[in-house]
Amino acid sequence: MRIVLDTNVFVSALIAREGPPGRLLSAVRHGDCTLVTSVYQIEELREVLGRDRLKPYIRPAEAGDLLHALESVGVVVAELPETDLSPDPKDNPILATGLAGQADLIVSGDKKDMPALRHVEGIPIVTPREAADRLYREARGREEG
Repeated sequence: MRIVLDTNVFVSALIAREGPPGRLLSAVRHGDCTLVTSVYQIEELREVLGRDRLKPYIRPAEAGDLLHALESVGVVVAELPETDLSPDPKDNPILATGLAGQADLIVSGDKKDMPALRHVEGIPIVTPREAADRLYREARGREEG
């Protein structure tokens, strides 16, 4: 399964490793799914993780490890198609990453704009919990099959 994790999911995963975002990041690191990201998102994540307000929750070494891992374990899309699908323009590069990377899921912790879209050109937009549940069901199906 190819997934795009919204930037907020990465941040949540580093803060709370045991929750659904943390389980998704662990699945990516263990090769249980394929992460699709973009040069744009890696730069955005670098900026977000450098914010002073996150420093009490995320150690710089953890942030650096994540950024390095994204470039080595993920499929990194360099060029994004123009998209204007979300009411929040900041969401459009994440949606474009899903389109360019032929993702199976776009995962967002957004409470408003992304979930309201429900899907983009056939790619479902789901919460971290929904994505973690799908991965779990898929893994069980492989074990039973």
